[in-house]
Order: sequence, then structure tokens, then C-alpha cells
Amino acid sequence: MKTKQFIIQCEELTKSYHDGQKEIEVLKGINFEVSPGESVAIVGRSGSGKTTLVNLLGGLELPTSGSVLCNGNSFKNLSDHKRGYLRNQILGLIFQFHHLLPEFNALENVAMPLLIRGESPKVAEKKAYEALEMVGLESRTKHKSATLSGGERQRVAIARAFVTRPKCVLADEPTGNLDDENAQRIYELMRGLTQDIGTSFIVVTHDMSLANKMNRRVKLDYGQLVPIP
Repeated sequence: MKTKQFIIQCEELTKSYHDGQKEIEVLKGINFEVSPGESVAIVGRSGSGKTTLVNLLGGLELPTSGSVLCNGNSFKNLSDHKRGYLRNQILGLIFQFHHLLPEFNALENVAMPLLIRGESPKVAEKKAYEALEMVGLESRTKHKSATLSGGERQRVAIARAFVTRPKCVLADEPTGNLDDENAQRIYELMRGLTQDIGTSFIVVTHDMSLANKMNRRVKLDYGQLVPIP
């Protein structure tokens, strides 16, 4: 019988940091998996380790112990270059603090993952414009991040995550800087990607209206993921 393929899977995942002589254990043996096309909300108090968990699931950090598999590939067995390649091919990342490149305009920021993939500048620019149009920023394509509002920068970051039509999107507070209208627009785009190509979503959020729209909700509490009925 064929083994079920998860898009993201972690096994006995732990993460600790050292503060002087003190070891701080943030994540404690987490087991977690997400199927293709599934959406999962991760909630929890501030400082509980949600951003750390998302960084581990995206291969941006490596665990103290345990493993994270992305599309069946263990991040810890890959070089930095190969982890970056896997992220570019499989994942879309939405960071809480945008991480836009300040020297580039909105269009160039959104096109960057496609250029890294090797797509031609013309094709990348066309797809980037379409992604910005989807988030309502077609009139701001030539603006650099310093001239955009916080909500606009967030929408550029979302367009950048969606432009590659990834198999899974990891999103840290994706609607945190958005008004209700734009938050609903982003949710509709998420649902459209899932319907069109089976994109999975792992969303860290304090927005319970968004969390309640996901297929599944879990709470990160004292280093463990607890299902929410």
C-alpha cells in the first residue's frame, strides 16, 4: 500500500536556545503533518514559539532535534543551497515583518522568486504584475517599500508568496496589518489557490475569524501543539 505523502511533516521536533548558562526549551517533541490542499491555523499566546515553529517548517532554521520533511525531503539532510532551492520550488513564505528588499520596487520584489527559478524577466514581470493586481496593488507596482503603507507592504509580501503558485504557503500573521476588506480578499485568494492547484496553508494568526476558516486549528502551548475542536 502506498504511503500517504504529506506536504509538510515534522517528527519529534524540538528547539532550544541558550541564554547564558540557561537552556530555554521552546518546542518539545512536536509531531505534525499537513496534507496537500489542507489549511491549518496555528494559534497561541505571544512568545509561545509560533514564529520559531514556522521558521523550522520552512527550513529557515534547523531544529535542536527531530526533523522536518518538506514534500518528503528532510531539511536537515540538505545543504543551505539545496534548502533554498526546495523552498523556492515548493513553498511560499509570508513573514510577519514583510522582509521586502528596499532597493527594489513592488513589482521587482514580487518577481524575485520567479527570477531565482530561472524564468525570463519578461515572464516574471508579467506574473508579478498579475499577482499585484490580485491583491489590489496594480497602481503601486513601481513604488519601493519605503513609500508603501504597512498594509500595502503586507500585500506585496503576500503577492510574492503566491506568485510561484506554491504547493504550500507558510504565513506568519498574514492579515495582521490589513483592514477587513483586504483580509477577506486575501482569504479568497488562499481559497482560490487551494481549489486551483491544491495549495496547502499553514497560518499563524491571532485573527480567530481567519483561523476559523481553516480546515484545522491547533494551539501551541508550552512547546506542544494541541488540537482545537
